[in-house]
Amino acid sequence: MAADVGTSTGSSTAVVDRPSTLSRRSQHDKKESVTSLDAGASSKHFSLSSSETRSRKYKHVFAIHSEPKTSCLSHESLEAPSFLGFRNLMVLVLIVGNLRLVMENYMKYGFIISLQNDIEFNDLKWGAFLYILIPAHLFVAYLIELVAAAQARSAHSKTQKDQEPPKLKAAWMLIAFAHGVNATLSLYVANYVVYYRIYHPLIGTLCEIHAVIVWLKQLSYAFTNRDLRDAYLEDYPAPDIYASCPYPQNIALGNLCYFWWAPTLVYQPVYPRSPKFRLGFFLKRVGEVIGLSIAIWFLSAQYAVPLLRNSLHAMGKLNLPVILERLMKLSTISLVIWLAGFFALFQSGLNALAELLQFGDREFYTDWWNSGSVGTYWRTWNKPVYHFMKRHIAAPLVGRGVSPTIASVIVFTFSAILHEIVVGVPTHNIIGVAFAGMFFQIPLIAITQRLEKKNGPPSLVGNAIFWISFCLVGQPLAALLYFFAWQAKYGGVHLKA
Repeated sequence: MAADVGTSTGSSTAVVDRPSTLSRRSQHDKKESVTSLDAGASSKHFSLSSSETRSRKYKHVFAIHSEPKTSCLSHESLEAPSFLGFRNLMVLVLIVGNLRLVMENYMKYGFIISLQNDIEFNDLKWGAFLYILIPAHLFVAYLIELVAAAQARSAHSKTQKDQEPPKLKAAWMLIAFAHGVNATLSLYVANYVVYYRIYHPLIGTLCEIHAVIVWLKQLSYAFTNRDLRDAYLEDYPAPDIYASCPYPQNIALGNLCYFWWAPTLVYQPVYPRSPKFRLGFFLKRVGEVIGLSIAIWFLSAQYAVPLLRNSLHAMGKLNLPVILERLMKLSTISLVIWLAGFFALFQSGLNALAELLQFGDREFYTDWWNSGSVGTYWRTWNKPVYHFMKRHIAAPLVGRGVSPTIASVIVFTFSAILHEIVVGVPTHNIIGVAFAGMFFQIPLIAITQRLEKKNGPPSLVGNAIFWISFCLVGQPLAALLYFFAWQAKYGGVHLKA
């Protein structure tokens, strides 16, 4: 400041003192340059404005609060903050919590995994019998369709020659009756053998799931070919994708075998295909299935079974606080097992099968974990079953004048029956828990659908209701009730609580 004043006055004193003034000015410039560097570095952290950096001498003066701003978590905030850190925190909390359960399990039971199994040879024998018998009904459906196709060809040729076509109503009714008997026998025989001949619930469950899958494929094969046959006789155009294999050319053994193994429950004469087979992709998916299957077996035997056994006493005494504590404890391990099973089946298993068959449409699921309603979850987590229900039950009912709400009730009733068959028959306890769990999804769908419409598609409350009903009330409670029914019927070993 003094140097500036001396320079501006031009007095003799200023001239005499010029060397000292220049010295002070150079020192001041050096300090200013250093200060500017420090200010430049600090501006990266504190975002100082250009005017603030120019007035560096009065550092306690520049305005911090220069414009109105909102907290980043407020609704008024213009930009939504990232929650990546909270996500990392939740993952760490989940890992630490589960590690605590691992240590507690080891301290209480030790390492209880054993390679010895209690599967009897009789169970394996009957399981192999069903594995061979169940697909035979699909080939019976093929033979029935061969007869129907021959009738259709004859009628179509007479129509082309302007001859009077034969009356085929009785023949089509006979074809439908034959399909009905074949499908009924397929499911009945499987249920009878699993319930009365197979003791081990794992073998029984695998056989039952296989039977239900093939049964649904039989129904789709019969329904689709019936409509294709009618369209063929009426010269009604089929979808463009079917042009390479129109009816009745699709009634062929190779076509049926492809549908038998295809990762879908909906029959089509032609499917979109992938351009080539990728061996590396296939081996990776198979490796994931094997690894996740081992993990599921380990988690079930080491963690889930002891929890279930330790809940039996509380279940017998109806000790609700202990039952609730066991449910919450079981919910963690059951969720991990279910997610591992979901990935092993829908991401790894079905993709491996699709790669082997070069099956092109691999949307086996979508982002069901973001579901804002229970209905959205059921439409997105298991696409093969959803496509079957939509194409062969819901759409035909709505086409016949049934309201969509009634059609949805019928679909969920049908699905509830199948769930009870898949769970109740292998455990030899048809107690209606799986049926009730599915059927009572209907009011939850209605509630969460209203929340989704009110709050927008990504409904936070609806998603929370879905996860609570799924993780706490749904699977753990069903597993506990069926395990209790199994132990009550066959007895079991009680571990210390």
